[in-house]
Amino acid sequence: MGIPEKIKAIQDEMAKTKVNKSTEHHLGLLKAKIAKLKREQEGKIRSKKGQKSDGFDVKRSGDATVVFIGLPSVGKSTLLNKLSGAKSAVAAYQFTTLTVVPGMMEHRGAKIQLLDLPGIIKGASTGKGLGKRILAVARNADVVLLMLDVFQPYHEDVLVNELGNIGIRLNQKPPNIVIEKTTTGGLAVAQQVKLTKMTEKLLKDILRVYGINNARVVIREDLTTDQLIDYVSENKSYADAITIINKIDLVDKKFLNQLKKKIKSEFIQVSADSGINVDALKDKIYDKLKFIRIYMRPKGGETDFKEPLIARKDSTIGSICDQLHRRMRKQFRYALVWGKSVKFGGQRVGINHVLQDEDVLTIIKSRVV
Repeated sequence: MGIPEKIKAIQDEMAKTKVNKSTEHHLGLLKAKIAKLKREQEGKIRSKKGQKSDGFDVKRSGDATVVFIGLPSVGKSTLLNKLSGAKSAVAAYQFTTLTVVPGMMEHRGAKIQLLDLPGIIKGASTGKGLGKRILAVARNADVVLLMLDVFQPYHEDVLVNELGNIGIRLNQKPPNIVIEKTTTGGLAVAQQVKLTKMTEKLLKDILRVYGINNARVVIREDLTTDQLIDYVSENKSYADAITIINKIDLVDKKFLNQLKKKIKSEFIQVSADSGINVDALKDKIYDKLKFIRIYMRPKGGETDFKEPLIARKDSTIGSICDQLHRRMRKQFRYALVWGKSVKFGGQRVGINHVLQDEDVLTIIKSRVV
C-alpha cells in the first residue's frame, strides 16, 4: 500500500469515528499518523529533480518580504503597482499574472519587497492551478497579505485553509515546547503549565509516532494536539497576516458595516483603483513587520539621522553587526548606545544588548595588531 492509499485509509477511519471524550486519544494519534505520512510524501516529491521554477524562485531583497495571496482578479497587481510603482500586468480577466512579479515599497526608511503571486483557486494546496508552487513562495514571507474582493469576503477561509494545508500558520506563534532527544531513559515530561487540551499519555504516544522514544520534554504552554503535531513535523512556518478588502469604492457605507459582521478577522479597507487607504495600508504593513530604526554614529563622527538602519524588534548588537558586514561580529569589541535601551547616553554595552527604536549606535571594532 502506497502513501496516498495509507492516508486515504486513515482519513476514512477518522470519518467513521465519532468525536467525543473517549475517542480523543485515538483521533489524536490518527492525526499524527496522517501528518507524518504527508511529510514523507512531500519529501519524496521535493527529491525529484528536473522540475522547472518558471519564475517562482524569487531572491529575497530589502528589509523584509511581503506576499499577496488571493483568488484571481481581486486586484493584487493593481495594489502592488500603487504601493511600489512596479509594472505588474493588469486586466479585467482572470490569471493575468502568470509568474511572481516583485516590487519594492519604500516607507519610513524601510525597503520592503512585495511579491505579486498568481491568483490561487480552491484546492491550490493539492496542486490545482500551479497552487503548490504559488503557495510555497509564502513560506519565506515575513507578512502575508490576504486580499479579498469586497463582494466575495467568504474567500478568506479558502485562503487560510489552503495556506494551512501546506504548513503555513497565519497569526500564530510556534508552540512553546522544548524536546531534547536522549539515547536512553524514555520520555520524561516536565509540565511548567498543566496540560488541559490533551493528556500526557497522548503527548507521549504522538512523539512515539515520530520515532521519539527517548527525550526530555518541557511543556511551557497548554498545547493542543495540532500544535504538538506541527512542532514535531518540523515543516511548518509561521507568518503574520493582514486581511485586505479591495474595491470599497464600489459599495456604500451600509454595505461595509454589514461586511464587518461577516469577516472573522480584523481587516483594512482599500481601493487599489482609486488609491483609497493605500497610505494607511503602508503604515499597517510597516507596523506588522515590527521594525525599529537604528541611527549609526561613526566613532568621532556625526550621527546619520537621514538614513536609519532598519532592523526588527528585539534585535541585538550582534544581529546589527551581521546586517552591516559578515565579518563585523568577529571584529566587535564593544558598542556605545544613546537612546531608550540604555540608562544614560553613550553607555558602553556588549554584543547581546537589545536595542530599541531610534537608538543611536556606535560600534567599536577590535584593534588590528
